[in-house]
Amino acid sequence: MSATFRLPKGGRVDHNATMSFTFNGEVYEGLRGDTLASALLANGVHQVTTSIKLGRPRGIMSAGAEDPNALVQVETPFPEPMLTATTVELSDGLVARGLPGQGKLADRPDPSRYDAVHTHCDLLIVGAGPAGLAAALTAARSGARVVLVDEQPEAGGSLLGISDEIDGAPALQWVAEAVAELGSLPDVTVLQRTTAFGYYDDGFVLALEKRTDHLGLDAPAHLSRQRIWRIRSRHVIVATGAHERPLVFPGNDKPGIMLAGSARTYLHRFGVVAGREVVVFTTDDSAYAAAIDLADAGATVRAVIDARQEVPAHWTAACADRGIEVRKGHVVTGTSGTSHVSRAHVAPYVGGALGTRDGIACDLLLVCGGWNPAVHLFSQARGKLRYDAGLGAFVPGAAIPAASVAGAATGEFTLRGALSGGAAVSVQALADLGLPATSPESLPGTPAAPVGCPTMVLWSVPEADPGAPCTRFVDLQRDATVSDILRATGAGLRSVEHVKRYTTIGTAHDQGKTSGVIASGIIAEALGADVAELGTTTFRPPYTPVGFAALAGRDRGTLHDPVRVTAIHDWHVLHGAEFEDVGQWKRPWYYPQDAEDIEQAVLRECAAVRDSVGMMDGSTLGKIDVRGADAGELLDRLYTNLMSSLKIGSARYGVMCGVDGMVIDDGTVIRVSDEHFLLTTTTGNAAKILDWMEEWVQTEWPELRVHLTSVTEQWATIPLVGPRSRDVLAAVAPDLDVSKEAFPFMSWRDATVAGIPARVARISFSGELAYEVNVSAWDGQAVWEALWAAGEPYGITAYGTETMHVLRAEKGYPIIGQETDATVTPQDLGMDWIISKKKLDFIGKRSFNRPENHRADRKQLVGLVPVDPTVLLPEGGQVVECSELPPPPVPMLGHVTSSYRSAALGRTFALAVVRSGRERIGQTLYVPIEDELVPVTVTDSVLFDKEGSRRDG
Repeated sequence: MSATFRLPKGGRVDHNATMSFTFNGEVYEGLRGDTLASALLANGVHQVTTSIKLGRPRGIMSAGAEDPNALVQVETPFPEPMLTATTVELSDGLVARGLPGQGKLADRPDPSRYDAVHTHCDLLIVGAGPAGLAAALTAARSGARVVLVDEQPEAGGSLLGISDEIDGAPALQWVAEAVAELGSLPDVTVLQRTTAFGYYDDGFVLALEKRTDHLGLDAPAHLSRQRIWRIRSRHVIVATGAHERPLVFPGNDKPGIMLAGSARTYLHRFGVVAGREVVVFTTDDSAYAAAIDLADAGATVRAVIDARQEVPAHWTAACADRGIEVRKGHVVTGTSGTSHVSRAHVAPYVGGALGTRDGIACDLLLVCGGWNPAVHLFSQARGKLRYDAGLGAFVPGAAIPAASVAGAATGEFTLRGALSGGAAVSVQALADLGLPATSPESLPGTPAAPVGCPTMVLWSVPEADPGAPCTRFVDLQRDATVSDILRATGAGLRSVEHVKRYTTIGTAHDQGKTSGVIASGIIAEALGADVAELGTTTFRPPYTPVGFAALAGRDRGTLHDPVRVTAIHDWHVLHGAEFEDVGQWKRPWYYPQDAEDIEQAVLRECAAVRDSVGMMDGSTLGKIDVRGADAGELLDRLYTNLMSSLKIGSARYGVMCGVDGMVIDDGTVIRVSDEHFLLTTTTGNAAKILDWMEEWVQTEWPELRVHLTSVTEQWATIPLVGPRSRDVLAAVAPDLDVSKEAFPFMSWRDATVAGIPARVARISFSGELAYEVNVSAWDGQAVWEALWAAGEPYGITAYGTETMHVLRAEKGYPIIGQETDATVTPQDLGMDWIISKKKLDFIGKRSFNRPENHRADRKQLVGLVPVDPTVLLPEGGQVVECSELPPPPVPMLGHVTSSYRSAALGRTFALAVVRSGRERIGQTLYVPIEDELVPVTVTDSVLFDKEGSRRDG
């Protein structure tokens, strides 16, 4: 399709670089330098999508990030939803489609790379328009470290979309010279395509740089697509410009209705005339420039509709020279057209009353209700805003430390004012920082601004026909209307924040950039309140949407959630292990043989361990080395039982509680020497417990002489388990006396295993005779293979975590995080015996005395056996007392924490936490499974070898 709305020359685009793109299934052509929006307009395409709630056609309203309508989903070159066509730079081969307010996540991985950079500077200047460039030049010439960020592909800001002059030459010539000078100065960083989206404490600003988006399929693979800049600045200058304010009137949402300043930008920056038959509706002088420029470019401007009774003489004369009718004291009361505006309905507007209306045919209706300074960053920095009645907008109020605002962001809309204001705030900022501040000898020359008329603040045009359906849209993305606001105020809402949530105005991707202030004005009118007192909604980061991938940067995949494997991992893979993820570790889950499913494999592994011998890889257990003269004292304060009395060569099981007395972890402690202990934690809690211990050592008990070191990865740990485990160990450690008398339960010995130095402990998490063989991780696989070979005569079996869970559950051993949920005390687990009666204090002890912890109906750990021994209870299933479910709410006694099939018991069984559980042993309770209530018998939590004879060997 030919670009029928493109000028043959002009703009900042490359007319010799044609690019093909696809939108909504149609193929079009654009030019290098286009945005998707400008390329669509060049092809006469205004409608991008339909609205989210009402399904009304919606088109391109602006030329920047403030656009509330033109949402698209990009499919190629990168899959990404919820982008605005006005900010998507065109690339060859781009494929996109319009979105009705909701996107869809990509169905394939994002191949792009993302990263982050930290930088520091004296001055951070946000915005490379005339004010920002003047500020940057002033600071850089004084030798300050300067970072200048700007969201556009090139510097210039508002100058990119106008035809003004500086020093008698095109303004963009001055811009080019300023950028060249900045590039030649030391300690100056200029970042284009970079949006500052968050301003936080102490001069910390986050900015997103789009590095290769505009290159599309030609982007170098080694470059990150986007980069987050984390900028620490001693002073921030906000020169972010202003957003043009639309006008609210019936039918104001049709494609072909556009902000006047944006149409001027499309003309001067992209060489695109957005329409051929133009009507301009304004309450501000700035729209006249758009009318003049479009007329000079060949469009027919049929009329300028100005709601003010006094209009600017300079501009009306310029309109008369071009045959443009100016109707003062008139407003647009509605529009015609279905998928595109075709007619503007115009009527006199005097004293708030409408006169007789007539129509003007058009294919482009430009609107301008004034300008709202872009105060978002200033407000994010907790700067207070004040209402400027002359502008009908909120501007920065009192100054805040280490921040300044310049240019249109302050409400100064003249070119000369922007240049002088930028230079002035830069000089003051340098002086505040104690840096040499040199005022510019002279500012660039600019033409005198014509004498104008004050902006008329018009929040909404009344309806010409009150009986007609209301289509006065305030937030076009949310389909929110004046009627919605009036409904909210009629319901008694008086706060803009409450009305925002009632109507959803300002909650879309654009965060109310075109609707927020208008909504405040309409609310104020409805309540008869002062808009200055009412205020506006809160500006929060991000200023524009930022992709999660960009925020994550390189912290994704295995760099976000590292995959950790043990020293024996390759052996597990070779022998067909299925793995599960436990605290970032890949742990063998089970080892299927001959097409076994998990149930069959686990039953086989359990039987092998109970009948003969098995071994597993326990290297992932957290291991913390505790050394120092006060090591024993520290452990006494952390564990519920006494650890300082532990003898060298012995081990002890211990439980840690939080300050609330709830169990947070368990494990074993061995004493290596007088001042040296080694403790183990659960796999998933290793880092958490080390952090917990360090917090107490560093902040609460700094007087303790003790040091903590994580040694989890230094040791490979191999539990050797089962009645024949003693025989296997004896075969590979001939110098170690493994007899029951010489090597009793809960002791450890240094030994040589398979010719390798090892530390062997008699510890059991299965209830079987067991040994834990600990060797250097470097020797882990060699020792594993030696044990495997020694166990082959006994049919040794490798088992995984699922079998470990079954074995320990048969013995009633809890797993932290499965039998506990931060509401369970040691007493609830039946572990009163582990709470020392000798120690004066330990973490959590005082909480044990709370009345809540002594309630008779606390949930306690018990066993459950289904009456039908084949029924497997669902973990998490609720336990109830009634045999028939009453109407809800049904009283729940507790829930199933673990549930398995047991080879040793020849049936299914479960563990559960149940109210007054130990008093209910022998009772029949019920667990709902779908529509059936399954009867279960409450038992002691230990269901296998209650006496412990097998464990003691």
